[in-house]
Amino acid sequence: MEAYMDNAATTPVLPEVRDIMIKVMEEDFGNPSSKHTKGMIAERYITEAKETIASILKCEPKEIIFTSGGTESNNMALIGTAIANRRAGKHIVTTRIEHASIHEPVSYLEEMGYEVTYLPVDSNGRVSAEDLKAAVREDTLIVSIMYVNNEIGAVQDIKKLCDIVKKKNPKTLFHVDAIQAFGKYKIVPKRLGIDMLSVSGHKINGPKGSGFLYIKDKTKIRPIIWGGGQQKGMRSGTENVPAIAGLGVAADIIYKDHSTKIERLYSLKKRMIEGMNKIEGAIVNGIDGIDIEETAPHIVSVSFEGIKSEVMLHALAQKGVFVSSGSACSSNHPELSGTLKAIGVSDELLDSTLRYSFSMLTTEEEIDYAVKITAEVLPNLRKFIKQ
Repeated sequence: MEAYMDNAATTPVLPEVRDIMIKVMEEDFGNPSSKHTKGMIAERYITEAKETIASILKCEPKEIIFTSGGTESNNMALIGTAIANRRAGKHIVTTRIEHASIHEPVSYLEEMGYEVTYLPVDSNGRVSAEDLKAAVREDTLIVSIMYVNNEIGAVQDIKKLCDIVKKKNPKTLFHVDAIQAFGKYKIVPKRLGIDMLSVSGHKINGPKGSGFLYIKDKTKIRPIIWGGGQQKGMRSGTENVPAIAGLGVAADIIYKDHSTKIERLYSLKKRMIEGMNKIEGAIVNGIDGIDIEETAPHIVSVSFEGIKSEVMLHALAQKGVFVSSGSACSSNHPELSGTLKAIGVSDELLDSTLRYSFSMLTTEEEIDYAVKITAEVLPNLRKFIKQ
């Protein structure tokens, strides 16, 4: 048996997504900028995907810009607004637990002369309202805070944080990395006060290389990719029509009967946490004195005393249990992954932590198998290390 427990890294593509992508690639392969029938058919897929996503977010289709994924969306939001609004201020506020695709462009902007304030978080990975209020200034250009943390599943109260920012400085733009939140929460940017929202397709059983950035109408932002002027000049380059069509289908499916899907995910999460709590020396992170429903439904972070995460990860993989030792992206730059340190995980456990993550395709059998194998492997590894 296998148990794929790395869905926060990527999810399997749904059959409906695969089918629409194949149809576009084999039959409706025209360039959407072409004026002939093939081009118009291709353009229709883009229009339909925009309308589907706009319906989910309760926004206008023109406020959706398709990208190659979450990383590009985050870069566009930060660098594009920084360039367009540099006269308004050069101060940026973010947190210590953001994804590398936020930290890296922010570091780049620091090199360009922007000032950055990094907010701390509590033991559950949540930002303090007081800290945010104190950080926002007259020259604060943008605040970027992720909705759901990709390593421990911490969830921010985005509405509350947006309100604080807009009350302190109405001109400050609020960007949300919703890459782990889209599909798990019903998000209406205008209701929450969000100016920009980043989403990735392959986290919701859509294709890799797909994503979008919601940009509130009238937001001052500059393109970071120039060329043929596609997507009204905001993101040049021939659109990846198969991926965009697949993203639209995946988004539509994940929000159908949404509450039932999320209830089931929480049921799986509770099942896993109950199992992990029975394993000696296993510590579940990010649920310090709070209900599981206050965390994301699809991520469980567990630290294991006396064993390195990489050793544990490979031992589990040999038994068909596939997990992550943190963010899949941060594994290329481990120094960027500061989430565990930010929530106060002890030094000896920082390199002893695994992330188990689910999707709507995950089964109870997979959860039980993952817990069983973890419980079996751990004592054997500890015994081997002691020898």
